[in-house]
Amino acid sequence: MYRVSPFTYLVSGILSTSLTNVPVECSEVELLRFEPLPEQTCDTYMSEYIQTAGGYVANPEATSSCEYCPLSNTDAFLKLVHNEYSERWRNFGILWVYVLVNIIGALLFYWLVRIPKKTKKSQIKSGEVVAPVQESGEVEDKEPEVTVNTRENREPSPSGEKSSSRHDHSQA
Repeated sequence: MYRVSPFTYLVSGILSTSLTNVPVECSEVELLRFEPLPEQTCDTYMSEYIQTAGGYVANPEATSSCEYCPLSNTDAFLKLVHNEYSERWRNFGILWVYVLVNIIGALLFYWLVRIPKKTKKSQIKSGEVVAPVQESGEVEDKEPEVTVNTRENREPSPSGEKSSSRHDHSQA
């Protein structure tokens, strides 16, 4: 799920552009302390290891109680969390692909679910039905008949007769 989330690429882009090549200074708690071989300075004792693994010696001239910091700059940390400075534009592009795919998907889903489609029912309701073709191949000139079934309360007229609708507008 780590690679599926767009926030992975957002955070990776921010980390790789803002933390690349920044020097690291270890606090007293983070320093590793050890004793070098007799008659060697901390710097000569750790030089081969530092070339291979990185980091720095906080007290290079000391002959006892060496203090070693495993990180000399932030590139080692970024490598541990799989962030590379060279991938910053790739991560930015992938983030925008996620954004655009989500917008297009949301609009498509809205269109499929909420926008009414032209079906035979909707064509009949709106009166857009094409007249059936007669056997001779001619189109019938008649308008299609539409029956409306309404249930309205019929109120008695003052003369005692029932009117066909609630409001009779035929008297003009």
